[in-house]
Amino acid sequence: MSHASYELKAVARERVGKGSSRELRRNGLIPAVIYGDKQAPIAIALNTNEVTKRIHAGGFMTTVAVIDLDGQKIRVLPKDYQLDRVRDFTMHVDLLRVSANSEVTVAVPVHFENEEKSAIKTGAVLNIVRHEVELHVPASNIPEFITVDLAGLKVGDSVHISAVKLPAGTSPVIADRDFTIATIVAPAAGVEEEAASE
Repeated sequence: MSHASYELKAVARERVGKGSSRELRRNGLIPAVIYGDKQAPIAIALNTNEVTKRIHAGGFMTTVAVIDLDGQKIRVLPKDYQLDRVRDFTMHVDLLRVSANSEVTVAVPVHFENEEKSAIKTGAVLNIVRHEVELHVPASNIPEFITVDLAGLKVGDSVHISAVKLPAGTSPVIADRDFTIATIVAPAAGVEEEAASE
């Protein structure tokens, strides 16, 4: 269900700080930090082109990667990355160490299906409240997306998280209420146009 894992080669960073980070970027590398799993953080550098390709391919934040650091294989999940606001290149990456039984929190995209079997077919509008949902998931089985079935929904209907079949072992981060993911609403402009043409 989750994306296939991939491997990135890394080198250990001897020095940290702005000066050394700028030097790394000039040499085609991105500074990164591996942290978590009750171990000391490790400062590393990754190949800029490899990381940028992974970010643009999609699923970067929901795919476990294997970092090869001088032959040592470390399983990680990207938790954050910073882009240069002007030139749009990757400045830094934070990586969370994960083991086979780790549970992580990820924002999983929501996909909608069977629009043609709902009021949308006759002109209603799908109002998406949440394009992604934060879930607690096993690091070994991160869903690529969750699916919302719109079949049979009419104008005024809402889809709540309780109506979505979540993969085994996952649970929503928001647990204190049955939050809305989407609603089916009447098309405001369409109704006005029809009245005007009559």
